[in-house]
Formats: sequence, structure tokens, C-alpha cells
Amino acid sequence: MIISALAFTFLNVFVKSLSNFSVYQIVFFRAVGSLFFTIPYLLKNKISLLGNKRSLLIMRSVFGLISMTLFFLSLKYIAMGTAVSIRYIAPIFAAFFALFLLKEKVKPIQWLFFSIAFLGVLVLKGFDTEVQIEGILFAVISALFAGLVYITIRKIGNEDHPVVVVNYFMVISTIIGGLLAINGWVNPIGKEWLVLMSLGVFGYFAQLYMTKAMQVGETNQVAPLKYLEVIFTIIIGLLWFKEIYTIWSLIGILLIVVGLTLNITIKKYKN
Repeated sequence: MIISALAFTFLNVFVKSLSNFSVYQIVFFRAVGSLFFTIPYLLKNKISLLGNKRSLLIMRSVFGLISMTLFFLSLKYIAMGTAVSIRYIAPIFAAFFALFLLKEKVKPIQWLFFSIAFLGVLVLKGFDTEVQIEGILFAVISALFAGLVYITIRKIGNEDHPVVVVNYFMVISTIIGGLLAINGWVNPIGKEWLVLMSLGVFGYFAQLYMTKAMQVGETNQVAPLKYLEVIFTIIIGLLWFKEIYTIWSLIGILLIVVGLTLNITIKKYKN
């Protein structure tokens, strides 16, 4: 999970550094880079690229594409650590959707922890005058669609191989991101090619090691470690991009991380 958090951090950093490129072009390179891993894997292991639950696979991919695009867009307006923290409120939306769509139960105390996390978002916007409202909105809506991604993946269940799910996401993101990028396309120069192509590499390994961590460790033990991404991102943001975090920013981020970590911890206990 620590390796995954580091990979996600570098993905965030490189996206932030690509300010000369449109968000659609960044999405295109992020997706096409991962296809170099997913397609050979599926072909080598003779796994069908088309999958079984195709309508759900497409739905998951569209939700993921919207979430990813809005998150990358938020990085153009607000500090990386702030954007990453807000993106992590996705479980709040996932729990809400699961309550109505999957008829899953949510413990009353989980709503308390969700409230603590959401309070963190309100603190970020309400008290930190340095934060731009556009960035906050993009990150919150990104988290909402990420919540829909979680629900769709649960509906897919074990009917499709995880790499098939990721591959669908990357194929659709490549096609749509590429088409939307045509009008504002900027030809990369020199090292920009390396940075753009590395997006898919970091994204793929971030997802891979997060999945491996969940498979070999107890969720309540390894899941909180993913919030190390927030800490790593803040540190690099301070050192590399000279980002500024006010005391209210840090309080808001802390509330989000604490609320969601408590939620993960409490979920291991049965009703």
C-alpha cells in the first residue's frame, strides 16, 4: 500500500507539472500508457478482452473517466494535497448510493465519521480563503463519481477479471480523451514525452499494488495506509511547487483523513 501511495503521488505530481496541456490530453496519455500493460496481460493469459458484464463495464469506465478528468482538472486550481484529500471522500458517496441501490446497511456511527470527513471539506472551503471554489467543486464531483465507480465494481463482482475492468476503463478513456484532446492538442517536446507516458506506468502500478495490498492484508490494517498519499503529496507540493497550506487547510485535511480512517476501522466489526 505504501508503494501504491507513492505511485499515486508521483502521478499527481506529474499531472500538476503538465500545466501546458489540456486535461483531455493528460487523460489520453494516462490511459494509453496503461494499455501497454493491460492488453498484453489479458492476451498472454487468454482472458477475453470483451468481458462478461459489458454494460456494467462500460458504465464503470464512464464514471471513472468523469471522476479522473474532474480530479485532474481540480489540480489546476488547488493544491495537490487538498485535491487528493477531497477525492478521498468518495466512500461517503459510495455508502449513500449503496444504501439505496444495493440495500447495504450503514452503521449509525459511520455517518458520524462521514460527517467528520465532510466537515473537513467545509473547513477547507469556509475558512481557507486561499482555496478556489472551482477546484473544490471539481474535486467533490470527482469524488461523487468515484463513489459510483465503487458501486458499479461491486455489481460486477467476480464476474470479470480485475484487469478486464481496468482495461475497459483505459480503452474508453483513451478513445474519449483522445477525441476531446484533438482541438487543443499540444505537441510534447523532449522530456514532456517521458512525463506523459509515465502517467500510465505510475497509474497502473498504483492500482496493481493497492489491489495486492487488499488481497494479502486485513482491510482495516492496510486501507488507512493509502492516506499516506495525502502526506507524500503535501510534502512534494511544498518542496517542488512551493504550494502554500494554511492552518485551516491542514485542519480540513486532517478531519477528512481521520473521519475516513475511523470509518475503515469500524467497518471490520460486525453488527
